[in-house]
Amino acid sequence: MERDERPPSGGGGGGGSAGFLEPPAALPPPPRNGFCQDELAELDPGTISVPDDRAEQRTCLICGDRATGLHYGIISCEGCKGFFKRSICNKRVYRCSRDKNCVMSRKQRNRCQYCRLLKCLQMGMNRKAIREDGMPGGRNKSIGPVQISEEEIERIMSGQEFEEEANHWSNHGDSDHSSPGNRASESNQPSPGSTLSSSRSVELNGFMAFREQYMGMPMPPHYQYIPHLFSYSGHSPLLPPQARSLDPQSYSLIHQLVSAEDLEPLGTPMLIEDGYAVTQAELFALLCRLADELLFRQIAWIKKLPFFCELSIKDYTCLLSSTWQELILLSSLTVYSKQIFGELADVTAKYSPSDEELHRFSDEGMEVIERLIYLYHKFHQLKVSNEEYACMKAINFLNQDIRGLTSASQLEQLNKRYWYICQDFTEYKYTHQPNRFPDLMMCLPEIRYIAGKMVNVPLEQLPLLFKVVLHSCKTSVGKE
Repeated sequence: MERDERPPSGGGGGGGSAGFLEPPAALPPPPRNGFCQDELAELDPGTISVPDDRAEQRTCLICGDRATGLHYGIISCEGCKGFFKRSICNKRVYRCSRDKNCVMSRKQRNRCQYCRLLKCLQMGMNRKAIREDGMPGGRNKSIGPVQISEEEIERIMSGQEFEEEANHWSNHGDSDHSSPGNRASESNQPSPGSTLSSSRSVELNGFMAFREQYMGMPMPPHYQYIPHLFSYSGHSPLLPPQARSLDPQSYSLIHQLVSAEDLEPLGTPMLIEDGYAVTQAELFALLCRLADELLFRQIAWIKKLPFFCELSIKDYTCLLSSTWQELILLSSLTVYSKQIFGELADVTAKYSPSDEELHRFSDEGMEVIERLIYLYHKFHQLKVSNEEYACMKAINFLNQDIRGLTSASQLEQLNKRYWYICQDFTEYKYTHQPNRFPDLMMCLPEIRYIAGKMVNVPLEQLPLLFKVVLHSCKTSVGKE
């Protein structure tokens, strides 16, 4: 969420009948780096460099979206990179309902998974460059694009090659990929590094059960925008439910994570007099103040982390620069959701957008609205505990794939540590919900995607976006 640069005031007050900031003459420009420079100076006294997204504007060879680098041998975007990895790791077999020649573009790439994977293979994406353990990074970064025969492509698309590999492993046995502290094969787990990947095939009945579990709730009709969430099984092969105790070290680390959180109600005033009509500028100013307060809480959180001394200030600055929007979104949907979907929803209800605002609302904004509503329902159903929230937040923050890090391998180990701690806790606390842990982890890539999309929503459309999301979520929950 873009914000102004004013720090939030500590308490109630503020001029005007609305009970918060006076409306600015015009919407403020977005900040240079997305958060307060003075606060960052406390973390890193040096200059903060932010990658220039305009540099090297290359396009993905699969869908034409902005490419982020060389992935599995060819230039591609993050979306196609992740899709290809999931398809190969999870041994997906897709079907095309048309003539196996669907158009691939940024907006249409999710409509046919068969044709998307087919184009990945035809353009030279190298499936052998994907690590067998599902972790980020290729097995051999020097491997470039590959050209394979039509027969080999057909074997992959039909699943024949996956069956041959499965027969090979059943005859020779699985290799040992023991994971620290979870007493199970790492290849049986969703990968901690990628948050979603699994090196095991997913049964169709698991997919259907997962789809039915979430498609049962009311949602907009065109949720083909998020097929990747429905392409994972609700029956992940985790440890079977059993009575066991929580490891004392896991309990201690979770307690430290929760203690680092400021779980007090937000101090930004959101009181509105009855009958007061909130303007677009006033609502935008309030959203900025909320973003300020939430951001400052994230900065304070970093300094209290149990592993704070294990990483450099430069890495913390880099991580915060890349994940602050995701952290704010996660906290808004979980620990602060009562205020966001209560007090803030009462404010947005008093804002009436003009016809011009409605007509100019972008398709990208509509996609963000749909995804936020879906994610809210999912979190509402899970009823995420403070312990789970603290673990999810740490896992999302410890993203070793971010550019510019000096200790990616150390971050990877920390990410794994809290991944398994969170799994240990959920399996101990929610014995009769064996799918709870994968359900929680599958929320993280969706949060990252939404946060990335919100950057592209024009500032003047944010008030309307929040009004629609909060109204829809509050109304649907009230009917339950």
